[in-house]
Amino acid sequence: MSELLFEGADWNFATLQRIHDVCEGIARGELGLDTYPNQIEVITAEQMLDAYSSVGMPLFYKHWSFGKHFAFHEASYRKGLMGLAYEIVINSSPCISYLMEENTATMQTLVIAHAAFGHNHFFKNNYLFKQWTDADGILDYLEFARGYVAQCEERHGRLAVEHTLDAAHALMSHGVDRYPGKKKLDLRDEETRAGKRRLYEEAAFNDLWRTVPSGPAKTKAVLNVERRRALLGLPQENLLYFLEKTAPRLAPWQRELLRIVRHIAQYFYPQGQTKVMNEGTATYVHYRIMSRLHQDGRLTDGNFLEFLQSHTNVVFQPEFDDPRFSGFNPYALGFAMMQDIARIVTQPTDEDREWFPEIAGTGDAMAVLRDVWANYRDESFVSQFMSPHLMRQLRLFHLHDDPAERAGIRVDAIHDERGYRRIRRELSKQYDVGYIDPNIEVIDVDLAGDRRLMLRHTVVKGAQLNETDTKRVLQHLADLWTYDVSLTEVDAATDKVLKEYVLNPRIQPAAA
Repeated sequence: MSELLFEGADWNFATLQRIHDVCEGIARGELGLDTYPNQIEVITAEQMLDAYSSVGMPLFYKHWSFGKHFAFHEASYRKGLMGLAYEIVINSSPCISYLMEENTATMQTLVIAHAAFGHNHFFKNNYLFKQWTDADGILDYLEFARGYVAQCEERHGRLAVEHTLDAAHALMSHGVDRYPGKKKLDLRDEETRAGKRRLYEEAAFNDLWRTVPSGPAKTKAVLNVERRRALLGLPQENLLYFLEKTAPRLAPWQRELLRIVRHIAQYFYPQGQTKVMNEGTATYVHYRIMSRLHQDGRLTDGNFLEFLQSHTNVVFQPEFDDPRFSGFNPYALGFAMMQDIARIVTQPTDEDREWFPEIAGTGDAMAVLRDVWANYRDESFVSQFMSPHLMRQLRLFHLHDDPAERAGIRVDAIHDERGYRRIRRELSKQYDVGYIDPNIEVIDVDLAGDRRLMLRHTVVKGAQLNETDTKRVLQHLADLWTYDVSLTEVDAATDKVLKEYVLNPRIQPAAA
């Protein structure tokens, strides 16, 4: 019988160190995990609410929207209308895990296993995070960003900075590079490069805007379409990047603010594509570690029951007719798929061998899971590893509901071979950013006329933009561009124009 890690609910920092070291031994020795160094911080409920409000980034710069979110979350928490997460984890090196001081010793063990080893391993090894994030530099960059925003407020006024950040935040989801190939960003050098970059970029975009005709000679100096689009780098889907490089009237400090928001958006980009996998990985890891601790006599039966109650709540999946249903719980789906893959690897059926010949019966579940965690995102993970066994267990089927058809709703896929493949394909689409995120691009700028910025939204299967939200976001875009902005929604299948928007900047530019 091994010595207990702790007794009862109380803990101190020596207890946390002991818990971390034992969990690390299981994570590295039994599960073969490869993690960044860990940094564990214990925070209060108020500090956790503050972290909630700043998009899970306690080192973020200040902005009024964070205070609004803080007030909302605090009121809900005080009234008992919401609980708080046991932890927040930052993809950085060292990997920082924030633990609630109100947690019991059992919950602290669960959090360390979940965040400090499960999420940590996923952050370090998944290909999307390797391509798009800089774990070594993010903390220094956040510190630089916070200091830079504060300096801008002192020099240019809080309202001016606030307006620029408001507009940048509105465009944040359209401020990412979605395809690999560019040089990996080194955030540690961003502060030192900022000054030189601003001087160069001012000269570069000024050269372009000097070609804009004005006055009587306007008709003599029109750039041809190809040359204009080449100079502007069009088409361009990264709207923040385009504005940062090309907007004619932004001050250098405003361009740097756009760049900061763009880098933060890029930092979060992989997380949006790996929610099921990331939470499924962390949940599977914490379940394996906590089970091993109990089997080895490091946790009492009472501690383990406390853990199981929390774990069961985390992986609870409401039924479709439950008022609490809001889609698939990523913890539940991810954990179920990880367990199912382990089953296929160690105890396959004939059906499993037919569907998954490369992994069925290979015997080493952790080797297969580590490979999956490294090389897939949610969309490809579901499309490759959702098994018929799990579809039956979850009682999945597919309903076809097309408003253009008068036949009503029909069951489009059932539990047969064809149906399994259809269900898996349709479910994976729900996690495909290329399918669910609107495809909006800058396609041209009227340099010879009113300098209007022209955007195009390619509409897939009739999924048009919400009119109210579209007008609000376009208004922010027009304010940054300082000239008119138009957006045309075009059907992807027929190229038919479905809707057009035109927004004017709230502050009109001076006459050319």
